[in-house]
Amino acid sequence: MSTGTPVLALLPAGAPPGCAAGRPLVMALDESSALAVMTLRSFETADHTHALWTDADRAWASHAAAEVVGDGATDAAFLAQRARLGLHRLGERFKSVPRAVRALRWRPWLGGASVLAAGLAGLLVDRLGGGQRINILMPPVLMLLLWNLAVYLLLALGILLPQRAIDRPRPLRRAISRLAVGLRQPPGGSELAAVVAQLSCDWLRIATPLYAARAARVLHLAAASFATGLLAGLYLRGLAFEYHASWESTFLDPASVHGLLAAALAPGAALTGIPVPSVGEIAAIRAPSGENAARWLHLLAASGAVVVIVPRLLLALFAWLIERRRSAKLAIGLDDAYFQRLLRDFRGDPAQLTVVPYSYTLPSAAAAGLQRLAVRALGGNTLLTIGPTLCYGDEETSGNAGGAPQAGHLLALFNATATPERETHGAFLAGLAGRLGPVGRLVALVDLSAFLARAPDIGRCAARRTAWRELCASQQVRCVFADLAASSGSATSDTAGRLDEAASALAQALEGGSR
Repeated sequence: MSTGTPVLALLPAGAPPGCAAGRPLVMALDESSALAVMTLRSFETADHTHALWTDADRAWASHAAAEVVGDGATDAAFLAQRARLGLHRLGERFKSVPRAVRALRWRPWLGGASVLAAGLAGLLVDRLGGGQRINILMPPVLMLLLWNLAVYLLLALGILLPQRAIDRPRPLRRAISRLAVGLRQPPGGSELAAVVAQLSCDWLRIATPLYAARAARVLHLAAASFATGLLAGLYLRGLAFEYHASWESTFLDPASVHGLLAAALAPGAALTGIPVPSVGEIAAIRAPSGENAARWLHLLAASGAVVVIVPRLLLALFAWLIERRRSAKLAIGLDDAYFQRLLRDFRGDPAQLTVVPYSYTLPSAAAAGLQRLAVRALGGNTLLTIGPTLCYGDEETSGNAGGAPQAGHLLALFNATATPERETHGAFLAGLAGRLGPVGRLVALVDLSAFLARAPDIGRCAARRTAWRELCASQQVRCVFADLAASSGSATSDTAGRLDEAASALAQALEGGSR
């Protein structure tokens, strides 16, 4: 494993590189390990000045983790161990880091509090129609049955939607998720604040399906608790007061009322064996008449148990099983350039990067800056091959420069002082494209060092950047700009930020994803 300076080969550009082994694009980690990995990733990608987590810290974390897990460990085991070691060191330096990680964890007490509050709310519902007279067409239990049937219908429709729509949290679930993971932000404007802000976004993107399942479990339990509290209150008040059942309606006759109640109370009638009163019995209790409401309460309570409590508990159990599975296997994509760089270092698979300068003799300072850029973009285990400079006018031979097609990536290096020309620079890029292997990519790197030294004017620099972008776009080649000479010197806040920006753009162009 290597995490230091890249291997620099001043060889002909056609030197045969090896092929990196393929890697799975997704790994599954348990929730705690996934949070640790994403936290360390935020420190290593959002801290552009490397003031919080230096290159030496990165190398130490990789070496120490590799020693702990051993050569035969899986990628997931290595990344999880590296994250744990890194967070331990960060926690010793910054006391706010453990607090930020804890703040992103789900708060279990929220679920219990929500269920308890729902039960108390159901228990405190004290009006069954009005006073001690129950209007059998408008009791709270009947409204509860209708509401839950509507929820079940929406859940059933959700099964027909694409998987992304199923996993997307609904507004109420989203609100519960946010309450459960309210993250405290460090003081604004600091590097640590930028890290925590990125961590919050990245983690919620990864954990949203898990939190959606947890929120669904809480909501189902709360619905069951509310129904239980409502039915319990109904019976408790029935011990102290005598409720009378009656009904009244402007539009419905006894036969219509019987049809509606027979359908709504069928589950309770089947469970208790108490038949729904006949049309004549219903006609006899039309207001102002009435009767003792005991059998109506039994039918309502049994129907509530069958339609609300039992299904909601089953749905909560189902959501809990989904939650457990997702908590044990949170998916993190490994096609991100950040993870590819770490895993190459761990497995010892060098990243192949062949640089072909065009009409540009690379100064020593720019060569050193190119090495640093390669380390930052692709990791320390990088085989950087700088081929011979192709002279102006020889662009038609670029397709054969250096011999056989490359297994790795190709970097066309230009000097920004040159005015981009389709007939020369464009032909050079077209020729290099023919040398790519099956998995390699071609990227144009434009060195701004000499141009900035001659013309530091911002407007002229922007115009020159635009010209190079347009040329590269015409050849369907990604274009990256870097001040290689400045990148070779001692790191200041400004140069470190520019180097990190260029490395991020290069990593994206070569491997996709973000740093």
